[in-house]
Amino acid sequence: MFARSVSIRLKPNSAGQLTHIIEQDVLPVLRKQKGFQDEITLVAPGGADALAISLWDKKRKRGRL
Repeated sequence: MFARSVSIRLKPNSAGQLTHIIEQDVLPVLRKQKGFQDEITLVAPGGADALAISLWDKKRKRGRL
């Protein structure tokens, strides 16, 4: 298994918007990609920072489907 992480700096009071974007826009695209397993999103207390971790069956070159 391979994990890819993305750090995200959030605008004030936008954690809910991040959740919506990930569920409606990001996850559908990830699910279509070969090897995708799951997505975990963590938001820091106070909501200023977030970490998105996507899990894959193995490491692949970026840009490949």
